[in-house]
Amino acid sequence: MKAIKNIGVFFGGKSPEHDISIITGQLIISVLKKMPEYQAIPVYLDKEERLFIGDKLGSLSFFSEIDYMDKLADCGAYELDLDSSRGCLVFNKKHLFSKKSVEIDLAIPAFHGHLGEDGSMQGLFNIFGVPYAGCEVASSAVAMDKVLTKIFYQGLGIPTTKFISYSRSDWEEKKDSILREAKEHLAWPVFVKPPHLGSSIGITKVSDFSDLEQACEVVLHYDDRLLIEESVENLVDITCAVRGYQAPQASLLQESSFSSDLFSYEDKYLDDGGAQLGKADKKIIIPANLDETTTKNIQAASLKVFRALGCVGISRFDFLYNKASHEYFANEINPLPGTLYHHLWQKSGVDLDQLVRGLIGDALVRRKEKESSTYTFSSEVLGKLKGLKLMKK
Repeated sequence: MKAIKNIGVFFGGKSPEHDISIITGQLIISVLKKMPEYQAIPVYLDKEERLFIGDKLGSLSFFSEIDYMDKLADCGAYELDLDSSRGCLVFNKKHLFSKKSVEIDLAIPAFHGHLGEDGSMQGLFNIFGVPYAGCEVASSAVAMDKVLTKIFYQGLGIPTTKFISYSRSDWEEKKDSILREAKEHLAWPVFVKPPHLGSSIGITKVSDFSDLEQACEVVLHYDDRLLIEESVENLVDITCAVRGYQAPQASLLQESSFSSDLFSYEDKYLDDGGAQLGKADKKIIIPANLDETTTKNIQAASLKVFRALGCVGISRFDFLYNKASHEYFANEINPLPGTLYHHLWQKSGVDLDQLVRGLIGDALVRRKEKESSTYTFSSEVLGKLKGLKLMKK
């Protein structure tokens, strides 16, 4: 097994959650810099999917500057060397007169949302046999699709809110019937969501039917699918994080309070320092004010989904809790929570260094398992096809 030295932290990307990804990436890089056995390599994808590598990119202050996009040229754009990338990723700097290469032994994807957290980048790592931290292709793809997630919950017998879902083409062809179905078959009010985005981007709570069409149009501006689901009233937002792989561990539960019926982007990242960043002390309660039985049931449900979905590393599970009826509903899965949700893990007795080392360790366990599997099969099929025409004239 090849020794691991250079760890590439991938962040940015073509996603509405681009800026949040930068924050998560910088957090991981700051931890790796304190580990002498590893070399942290910042790998930044801009919004046009150009790739930049350089030590300057390993500082949050670089991205805090208004003109940081102009300064990227000093770092130099890189491109993947397809011929040299075998068991590692090799990137070559685009330069007319000189060639500089960067080799990455293990990848930590810190993307959020589209083309990064949804299994796309994980598929690239698999193709070149590069070990990587976090969930793999299938679990990432399902977790980042709110519709598939709810179908998965239903299959496991875990309660989730009633919903309907349609594609953009469905909307264009039968808008009126979709609106009518939502009005007649769902309990109101409802939430309208883009299935493939996080950070509450594009989500609207609709109480008046006359506002439903506009809310759907907003969603389809960000996504190619539409999710309409029943809301949970008397709401408390509950979060459980799970870490590990072969023996996963559930965190304490976090209770989040907010001024509106929606845990908004502003609530999560801006107001009072951001509840999702663990800085809005007035808006988060750890452990959550739930009875012991409900707490254990939500933790057990999170672990059940984590194992069944084949999650690896760190994932976050969001639940909606009705204070009046004492019912909980599984809401969303985040296969790589922003800033690793380290504030919740810290309250649960796990520090940031342990989280990152755990991600690396789980990635190496998965690599060892993959290396023990056989991916070829000897067959005489092609020899039997000699002289056979695949198509009849």
